[in-house]
Amino acid sequence: MIEINKVTKHFEKEQVLDNVQMNIQKGSIYGLLGSNGAGKTTLLKIVAGIIQQDNGEITIEKKAVFENISIKERMIFIPDALYFFSQYTVQQMANFYRNIYSNWNEVRFHQMKKLLDLDVNSKIHRFSKGMQRQVAFWLALCAMPDYLILDEPFDGLDPVIRKKIKTWMIQDVADREMTVVISSHNLREVEDICDSIGILHRGKLMLEKDLDDLKSDIHKVQLAFRDNEPEDLFEGLDVMHSEKRGSVSLYIIKGDYEAIEQIVEDYQPVVFDILPLTLEEIFVYEMEGAGYAIENILL
Repeated sequence: MIEINKVTKHFEKEQVLDNVQMNIQKGSIYGLLGSNGAGKTTLLKIVAGIIQQDNGEITIEKKAVFENISIKERMIFIPDALYFFSQYTVQQMANFYRNIYSNWNEVRFHQMKKLLDLDVNSKIHRFSKGMQRQVAFWLALCAMPDYLILDEPFDGLDPVIRKKIKTWMIQDVADREMTVVISSHNLREVEDICDSIGILHRGKLMLEKDLDDLKSDIHKVQLAFRDNEPEDLFEGLDVMHSEKRGSVSLYIIKGDYEAIEQIVEDYQPVVFDILPLTLEEIFVYEMEGAGYAIENILL
């Protein structure tokens, strides 16, 4: 388990993380979401032991991460801005990883070589952005990490390669209980694979929840009545958002599905739908609830 306990971080006078507290279960895929400048990359770098927090504690398996070689040799961090040694070929980088990571899997390296169809003797800096991203995942997954930390990981990958990499990751989570932490602005990508999510905003953790529980607790309700809509319709419920579209009213409501259904049906509307929200929609309305100015994107 990754435990993040009351972590704060400043860069000069700017506070980037403010008392962040999170728990990431072993063998899970955790999605770290947030507005631009929320502190996601800083938090990932602290989790990976690249930089150190000012206050608070981050532990993996009850051990501090920073300068802990025994933990770091079982962890890979793939940043948004990739880095490879200058003029190195894929094979030379693989040789370096083999010497650094004791769990390196040479058999997997050659299996993935056939599936990715990249020349191991080519210099990585000559590859396209998407091809370099493939190399980063190729090397990372062959190192057989117990912890994989990803910052905007799928940027530049074509759909076929993206699907292959996601399948390999999910397989490692299932077979080896690898723990994955992903920060991404592509919420549809995160929604496909994550077990739980945390939302950061201005350095603070707004929400942390299992994805299934989160989606079952927030509903999009569409209603229309023959006469005027009752003014006290959702009195006592947590209405996150409401708007009128012609004769149809749309509500975003936190609460129990059956309770909402019972309340509405008592008023006998002519149109009544309770629809699931995507993770992207949930994120937008959570951000609006925090005062973050986002235009309505619901269609």
